[in-house]
Amino acid sequence: MSGRIPIVDVQPAVDCGQYPAKAVVGERFVVSATVFREGHDAVNAEVVLTGPDGRTRPRVRLQPGRPGTDRWSAVVSADEVGSWTYHVEAWGDPFATWRHDAGIKVPASLDVELMLEEGARLFEQAAKKVPRQNGRELLLETARSLRDASRPGKARLAAALAPPVTAITDAFPIRDFATRSRKLPLFVQRELALFGSWYEFFPRSEGATSNPARSGTFRTASARLPAVAAMGFDVVYLPPIHPIGTTARKGKNNTLDPGPDDVGVPWAIGSPDGGHDAIHPDLGTIEDFDAFVARARELGLEVALDLALQASPDHPWAVEHRDWFSERADGTIAYAENPPKKYQDIYPINFDRDRDGISSEVLRIFRYWIDHGIKVFRVDNPHTKPLSFWYWLIGEIRKTDPDVILLAEAFTKPAMMRQLGKVGFDQSYTYFTWRTGREEIEQYLVELADETSPYMRPNFFVNTPDILHAYLQYGGRPAFKIRAVLAATGSPSWGVYAGYELYEHVAVRPGSEEYLDSEKYQLRPRDWAAYEPGGSKEGQSLAPYIARLNDVRRRHRALQRLRNITIHHTDNDAVTVYSRREPLPDGGEDIVIVAVNLDPHGVQEATVSLDLPGLGLDWQDTIVVHDEITGQTWHWGQRAYVRLDPHHEPCHVLAVRRHGN
Repeated sequence: MSGRIPIVDVQPAVDCGQYPAKAVVGERFVVSATVFREGHDAVNAEVVLTGPDGRTRPRVRLQPGRPGTDRWSAVVSADEVGSWTYHVEAWGDPFATWRHDAGIKVPASLDVELMLEEGARLFEQAAKKVPRQNGRELLLETARSLRDASRPGKARLAAALAPPVTAITDAFPIRDFATRSRKLPLFVQRELALFGSWYEFFPRSEGATSNPARSGTFRTASARLPAVAAMGFDVVYLPPIHPIGTTARKGKNNTLDPGPDDVGVPWAIGSPDGGHDAIHPDLGTIEDFDAFVARARELGLEVALDLALQASPDHPWAVEHRDWFSERADGTIAYAENPPKKYQDIYPINFDRDRDGISSEVLRIFRYWIDHGIKVFRVDNPHTKPLSFWYWLIGEIRKTDPDVILLAEAFTKPAMMRQLGKVGFDQSYTYFTWRTGREEIEQYLVELADETSPYMRPNFFVNTPDILHAYLQYGGRPAFKIRAVLAATGSPSWGVYAGYELYEHVAVRPGSEEYLDSEKYQLRPRDWAAYEPGGSKEGQSLAPYIARLNDVRRRHRALQRLRNITIHHTDNDAVTVYSRREPLPDGGEDIVIVAVNLDPHGVQEATVSLDLPGLGLDWQDTIVVHDEITGQTWHWGQRAYVRLDPHHEPCHVLAVRRHGN
């Protein structure tokens, strides 16, 4: 801070400004600060945003908060992808001070002429700053009126406080002792960094047959893309597509005795056919990959690639750069372990050995795939690599490709997950999968929307190839609907791994979260056609429900934002109710209320106590709510009743159509 007016605790500030806060283009976010000065004179303040082009955007006036706190805030947004800065400017406000004092003294007949003369001088001073076309003559006329002793003092004051006059002085304020806070960084991404729906599938299973030698290819996998797009997804995410090693290859269900037809784990990257910049020969060529990406783009989908910084024992790195890996006492390269789990088919990279060489190679790989049209990456286990490496790498990528989006697959300790967001990851996997009770769900939604939102954006995956939660294993089909609604409305970004829409729920053994016959270790062709109209299993897929959810998300801006959640009380711990509220460009508001029965086995009833002020309403107001899932409509007041049958429809996704007395 430089100047007379204290400006304290400017927010958002990530680690005191060491890292940039995050936003997407057009996203509204709050900038706040504590602003005050000595004595009783008034202050005012603005937030100033400077874009990647160095151009300052129109200033936004901060508004005072709760009396006695000296806390000021403003809602702002950025209009361009890239690196921004923002700061707060504050000043002593002579006009605000005069209006306050004159508003007390003149009606009380205290120092009337003196107060009006001081006001006249302020208007004359202000007129020197105001262009003629913006009301200079009105300010001079106001000054003359204040000195007109033939008129009552109260009338002269009222004219000086009239809206046309105050609008001019507010637009062209007199700034005494102007003070500027230090600049804080802000990184602005495109919309997909915050809002999007992800679908994960293995290309090698799409178009595969029961013959293990007949793997799917990029050409056959392209046939799956229209169905993914029809479900309303924005991103199709592919596990690693590179050659797979044969040394220590895993067999079906993670066995250590693979047969000749076992295809191996895609994360065991590298063979004599190449490494991280190569395509698995069974999937096709780089031209086939480019055609797959182009087809996805035609359907409105972006392709996300998995970046796993590790190698199979057969990777070219293991031969050409043995020093990139750790050696054990017996001279062998150490394979990956997470005791008691062992990954004999994977060598982790040791970033403390030839850091420059490793960093240069990883950046080259990123840019190779960016050149092939990939702007979205899911990064495998980033928490096992140095944070300083990620900070450097992401900074280098953003210099040339600021629209690249990185999703951190980091199911790890909270501190590490948060720090990965701070150093630059655009999104993160979360603990959502393991949050199944009402209290823990509600607390987590508030934490993500408030505490960590300046730097960590969640992506709620309902399942992954590694994670089949017991809730889905034993909750039946209602559990799949419940978790889909929670994910799709609880986070702007959510994801589904293929097979979820078919209610795949069998674990390899009791107590495990691994799928039986996991697709990580074998081809898993699915008979999608059987679930289509006229098929033998028509009507048994969750795909139409998922499509409905994604359609609702696209139509409701409130579900596309993170920092706007309100939790509402219910008298039943098996029912959670929350809402999201977002202003619309036309001046209206979009409000969505979500009610979910968390019990997949039985009907649950609850009385809901709506936080009507949290919806922008008065306590006596009523609302009309329309269920976007069932099409039903109800009139709700501060108290509402819900009955949710998991075997019929376990959730309400309610659009507030109108409200008022």
